[in-house]
Amino acid sequence: MPLTFYAWWDVRLVGLLLASILTNYAVGVRIAGAREGAPGRARVWLIAGIALNLGCLLYFKYMNWLIDTFNLLAGVHLDVAKIVLPLGISFYTFTQIAFLVDSFSGKVKERNFPNYLLFVTYFPHLIAGPVLHHAEMMPQFADPSNKRVSLENVAFGLALFLIGAIKKVGLADSVAPIADQIFDGAGPLNAVEAWRGALGYTVQIYFDFSGYTDMALGISRLFNINLPLNFNSPYQSRSIVEFWRRWHMSLSRFLRDYLYIALGGNRKGPVRRYLNLFATMALGGLWHGAGWTFLIWGALHGAYLIVDHAIRALARALGVAWRAWMAPFTQAATLLAVVVGWVFFRATSLDGALRVLHGMVRFDAPPGDGVVREVPQALFGALAGSDWAWIAALLALTLFAPNSQRIIGWAERLRAPPWPGARLAPLAFTGFATTLLLFVVSLSGMRHGVSPFIYFNF
Repeated sequence: MPLTFYAWWDVRLVGLLLASILTNYAVGVRIAGAREGAPGRARVWLIAGIALNLGCLLYFKYMNWLIDTFNLLAGVHLDVAKIVLPLGISFYTFTQIAFLVDSFSGKVKERNFPNYLLFVTYFPHLIAGPVLHHAEMMPQFADPSNKRVSLENVAFGLALFLIGAIKKVGLADSVAPIADQIFDGAGPLNAVEAWRGALGYTVQIYFDFSGYTDMALGISRLFNINLPLNFNSPYQSRSIVEFWRRWHMSLSRFLRDYLYIALGGNRKGPVRRYLNLFATMALGGLWHGAGWTFLIWGALHGAYLIVDHAIRALARALGVAWRAWMAPFTQAATLLAVVVGWVFFRATSLDGALRVLHGMVRFDAPPGDGVVREVPQALFGALAGSDWAWIAALLALTLFAPNSQRIIGWAERLRAPPWPGARLAPLAFTGFATTLLLFVVSLSGMRHGVSPFIYFNF
């Protein structure tokens, strides 16, 4: 079934996915077999496996960009056919690199190919994450109790899926035309237009990725499998360090465990630590996409982290303690830094990013005409009298509303004694019916019939 799901997008690239799985499984078996008796040979296999994975990623994801960059710098025109980016290649490649490193560390040992095939192709995560670890998934797959239908998991999984769909189709897609018109347009912008586009994309990507995460976790729970938490109200963070503990949590964990620590982490002094942070985030930016804007976005967050850690170190040296009154200011500063970063992330070119950033500081220019939505969003979006009101409402949800996991957690705790299930049945039915109604309303406002997730591009 997972391969059928993947083939639905492009059957031609199923062979690449299977080749990657077979190669990594074989290398993992070699590493596990040689780890105790011949650690040097195991290390050679590990290096070879990582090199093969990165080489595959380099070719399919970055070759077009590298050729275009070479043409620009050398003043030539190499006419090479564009390489199709396989869906989900970044996620299944990183998942398998983690498997090889864990095999070398002795954390996992997999000699059953069907199990490994299931681990990599488990379809709720295959397209856009989270990045999985073998040790956290295989015990769940092997647990006999997970092979029986659980009405409780079906109920909560379906609720989580519907919440995610509402976020994506009802909220993210309702603000997408606002961001698209600003970022995809031409000509100078004033502050009103530029900030509308930047904040529009800020809430769009939040609800788009949060919605996908909820849907993936919800589908997985239908099968009694718990995927790792990947999104935890990141705009409520009070520092960039905290932001990266809440945004794309599985990728942050991968970058920390397999790149930052491998580079030396914080074990070789503060200067080396800052260089490691910067390099890790710059490479993390490139992981998201082949382009200078992604590299700058990652490097910018690397610089943010350096400043964050430097301020913390200075505060400790001066004996300055955290105070509660600082929270609104640090949260606002963190969100501002994130919004500036999203401009580079969304822009299709460096010139496009600078155009929006320049507009964000042009407060002397008169306001322009408002952005007209491509289609009405049934209920969502029509509730607000203007683009600004709708963006502000969505931004408030990201800053103050409880996230999906917390809502589901509350529902699960309410089921426990001393709360009788019969007493809570009307409340549960009302909540589910409301969620289902909002889901139907969201579907009625879908743009162009197809609404791809932003992270499908990575």
